[in-house]
Amino acid sequence: MTLEFKQHTLANGLQIIAEINPAGYTAAFGFFVRSGARDEQPEELGLSHFLEHMVFKGTARRTAADVNRELDELGGQANAYTSEEQTVYYTTVLPKYQDRAIDLLCDIMRPALRDDDFQTERQVILEEIAKYDDQPPFGAFERSMELYFGGHPLGGRVLGTPESIGEMTSTAMRKYFERRYDPQNMLLSVAGCVDFDAVVRQVEALAGDWPSADLPPRIAAPTVGGEAKVELEVPDSSQTYVIRVGAAPAISSDDRFAMRMLVSMMGEEGGSRLFWDLIDTGRADVATMWTQEFQDTGLLFTYLSCAPDDVESNLALVDGAIEVFVKNGPTSEEIQQTQNRMCAGLILSSERPSNRMFSIGNAWQMRGVYETLDDQLKRYRGVGEADLQRVLAEYPMRFTTEVRTVTKTPAE
Repeated sequence: MTLEFKQHTLANGLQIIAEINPAGYTAAFGFFVRSGARDEQPEELGLSHFLEHMVFKGTARRTAADVNRELDELGGQANAYTSEEQTVYYTTVLPKYQDRAIDLLCDIMRPALRDDDFQTERQVILEEIAKYDDQPPFGAFERSMELYFGGHPLGGRVLGTPESIGEMTSTAMRKYFERRYDPQNMLLSVAGCVDFDAVVRQVEALAGDWPSADLPPRIAAPTVGGEAKVELEVPDSSQTYVIRVGAAPAISSDDRFAMRMLVSMMGEEGGSRLFWDLIDTGRADVATMWTQEFQDTGLLFTYLSCAPDDVESNLALVDGAIEVFVKNGPTSEEIQQTQNRMCAGLILSSERPSNRMFSIGNAWQMRGVYETLDDQLKRYRGVGEADLQRVLAEYPMRFTTEVRTVTKTPAE
C-alpha cells in the first residue's frame, strides 16, 4: 500500500501534515510546539515543562476531570513531553475516534491556566524534581549540559529547579503561553488511517481563529562547548557515575547519519566496542555512548557507571578504545552490521503510525522536509567508509566537559 503525504497551512500559520495509510489500524495525532528549555529566560527555567502539565488541567469547555475522562474513553494512548526545543502533545486512537481526538487536542491547546490549578501543579513539579534528584546519576546529565553550554539556554534544566519553580507565577506562565503557543510556532502531525480533508475542516473550525504575532528569534547555540571538569557530591552510593560531553553534528546536518553509525559501533548498549571491553568483561555496569541533536548544534555523550576503585582504569580503557577507533576507523564488518541494525530498527519502528507521526513531525518542524521511510533507509545505506572517516575526523569523539559523582563522606 502506497503512503500519501499531504500538507495544509491555516491562514494564521498553523501547519497540518499527514502521512496517510488507508491500511493502518490506528490513527495518530500530535501537536508539536516549538517551545522548550532553550526558549526560556533565566527566571523562566522549567516553565515549558510546567506549562505542559497545566495544559491537561482544563479549558473553557472542559475541566481537568473531563480531559482525563475523555482520554480514557478514547481507549488509545495519550501523553506529552517537553525537551530542550519542543513540547509535544499526542494521542493514538482507532480511526473512528478521529473527530473526538482532534476536538480534544485542539481544545487543550487553549488551556484555562487557572490560578488554583497552578498552585496545585507547582507542588507536583517540585515532587518530580526531587524524585529525579534522588535517582542515579543524581542530576549529573543536567549539570554536564549546564557546563557545556555555559550561559546558553540549551543548558537550562527542562524540569527547572526548586528555586525557579518556587518563584514562578501564573502571570509569567500566561505571558509565556501567548509568546510561544502562537499558531505560527505550532504543527499538527497526523499519521495512519486518517481522513485528511476532515482533519483540515475540523482544525480550521477549531483553531482558525487562534491569534498570531511576531515570534522572538532563538539565540544561536555554540557548536563547541566549554571545558570543565567537576565532581558532584551525592548521597551514599556504591557506584561512581561519569558523564562526558563533546561536540556532534546538529539535526540539520547530513553528517548526523554517519555520526549515529559511528556512535553505535563505539557505544551501543549491546554489541559495541565499549560493550565488549567493559560490560561483557564485568568491569562496568554501564559504558555507553550516544548523540543528542538540536536544531543548530549537537552533543556526544559517554556514560560510565562502575565501582569507585575502577573508574580510572575504565576511563583509560574508554579513551584507548576511542583512540584506536579514530586512528583506524571502523571495519567493513562493523559498517555492514551497523547499517543492518539501524535499518531494521527503522523498519520495525515505522510499522506503528504513532512512530511515523513523531518522525514526520520532527523532520517537518526541525528541517521543513517530509522524509519517507525509504528516504531514511537510503541515507543510512548510502553512508560509506569515506563518509565515516571524514565525519570521524571532524568529530573525533573528544570530550570537553566531565561530571563525576563523588559519594559524600559521613560527618564524624
